[in-house]
Amino acid sequence: MIHLDRKMRKQGLNFEQTASFLHKLKRDSWIAKPVTTYWNRLFGELMKNGKPRKDVSAKTFLTKFFHEQQGETSVTMDHVKRLFVHLNSLQVPRSGDSSEVPADPTARIDKDRFEAYLNSHDNDAFDPNREIYQEQSMNRPISEYWINSSHNTYLTGDQITSASSVDMYSHALYRGCRCLELDIWDGDVVDNVPRPVVWHGRTMTSKILFKDIIRTIKLFLNFHPDTFPLILSFENHCTLRFQEVMAEQMVRILGNSLYVPTEESLSQGKLPSPMDLRGMVIIKGRRPTELDLDDAEDYEDDVSDDGAPSTVYGSDFGDSDLAKAAAAASKKKVQYKISPSLARLTLFHGNKLKSWESSILNPTHYMHSFSENKVRSLARKTDRRTWTVYNETHMSRTYPAGSRVDSSNYLPILPWSLGCQLVALNFQTNDAALKLNDGRFRENGNCGYVLKPDSLLEMHDKEESKELQSLRVSIRVLSGACIPKPNEEKNGEIIDPYVRVSVFDVKNGDKAGFQSFDTVVCYNNGFNPIFNSEKFSFRVDNTAVAMLQLAIYDKASTPTVSDVFVASASIPISCLRKGLRSVKLFDTTNTRSGAIDFASLLIEVKLSKGSKKGDKDDLIAMEHSRSRKVAMAEF
Repeated sequence: MIHLDRKMRKQGLNFEQTASFLHKLKRDSWIAKPVTTYWNRLFGELMKNGKPRKDVSAKTFLTKFFHEQQGETSVTMDHVKRLFVHLNSLQVPRSGDSSEVPADPTARIDKDRFEAYLNSHDNDAFDPNREIYQEQSMNRPISEYWINSSHNTYLTGDQITSASSVDMYSHALYRGCRCLELDIWDGDVVDNVPRPVVWHGRTMTSKILFKDIIRTIKLFLNFHPDTFPLILSFENHCTLRFQEVMAEQMVRILGNSLYVPTEESLSQGKLPSPMDLRGMVIIKGRRPTELDLDDAEDYEDDVSDDGAPSTVYGSDFGDSDLAKAAAAASKKKVQYKISPSLARLTLFHGNKLKSWESSILNPTHYMHSFSENKVRSLARKTDRRTWTVYNETHMSRTYPAGSRVDSSNYLPILPWSLGCQLVALNFQTNDAALKLNDGRFRENGNCGYVLKPDSLLEMHDKEESKELQSLRVSIRVLSGACIPKPNEEKNGEIIDPYVRVSVFDVKNGDKAGFQSFDTVVCYNNGFNPIFNSEKFSFRVDNTAVAMLQLAIYDKASTPTVSDVFVASASIPISCLRKGLRSVKLFDTTNTRSGAIDFASLLIEVKLSKGSKKGDKDDLIAMEHSRSRKVAMAEF
């Protein structure tokens, strides 16, 4: 196909020759290639004159492909003609059975251009209309959104011995996080100036300065002034003197970027919208109803995010009123004190849950925080509907259990299903849960805010459904393209990829779990692996939060070595499109750059209404195979 003399062989291939060579490699496998199978199935292997089909007309493409196969009944002939003009303008190396570009570029396309469309962004399994930023959706109260949130943002590794780093805040922000956590403690005093520090208290983790984090956040805002509000979740262990310094540093460094709520704004009855707070920093902490320290609230029953008392002691601060207040507090045995200067900067006031009925009556800026264990307990023991109603107007934050010292993550879909806005995860751990979070916030332009579905809003005006209709999702993994080696390594053996197909869902309203299936391994082929997997079937009960995850692994050469993660994509079921679809793949940092920028899968998706909730659980696959592993788990 490519004739090179000895001199040209030494020089190597140019771009056109390389493209032709790679296309030949792909074409030689077309006997088994899914594109050929579906081309023949949709349009027929032979033309009406009996000759092999080389192209397809716009009319046939509209009806057979868009309307019947893809289920895109809103697509018109004008759309198809514009698409054909674009596809026929592409410089695609021609295969032996391809046709010439037609004189009328709106009339026909060949198989090469059909394949180009299948692998394009326009044909992504993730609905492009859900992926783009929707400005008109950003004017609702902030409580009506899921918000991308992190836990112990400062840590680089485990919860006990790892280093703390300011860079982790930049990492989280650029990954899309909009709620950052700071565990703040008294540091040292230099030249009579207190220096608050952030670290995981009473562990071997290192300490970083509070003001350095605030400077990092301000720098991000300088480069991204249109960012939707950044929420700083404070776990405040500081004495009053250090709290005063915290407040002063935030006011000085953040300036006009710091949102300072007024009593008037707090009494409006609803929270401001993300659009109202655009470019601002919001503080979540404690805001007692009375800012006079002589009559400060007692927070003795409050606990920190790690389950330990967040004791805030009075401090000596010269002869000021703060010293007098601290002395008065000690007489009343009040341990928990909040500096007025810090309290006035705080919007979200954390308080303890007593009952949902009383919590709903609290001002809307009052909120609750729960560990994952408490979330599961509350989901089982309380009225989940009442909690969801609370989350329409008030905020809830959830975070990993203290037992996760390895910084692993819990499944975020259960608290999402309850309407919790701030579902905090360990961003330093690139596990399946964090990848689900990446997929969820791929919606709405990855701005960090996703409007909750209608099923979680206006619950007080709706009758509770007696019969929930499930959805059956069927996935066939057909092929891959340009799958790089793990970590984009250039050396080593050729990759042996396989795909793990998982669906994460909430069952019975209180159990988050998943089911996974593996395709066959395609040995020694990362360029164009062909899986042609059987159909993997799942029943989805909660379509509002359930997610599909496709992860590629490199099969280990020996059983004693773990398979290595390569790339993945997580797609909310509510954003999943049926038909023959392309899937863009992302690396461990949720980016598509370098070699991973070209990596994709081709899958077939079928969606149909399932059985009523409560029928026999048919999560087990409809088709069984000795070559496939099946995994089911709940956590």
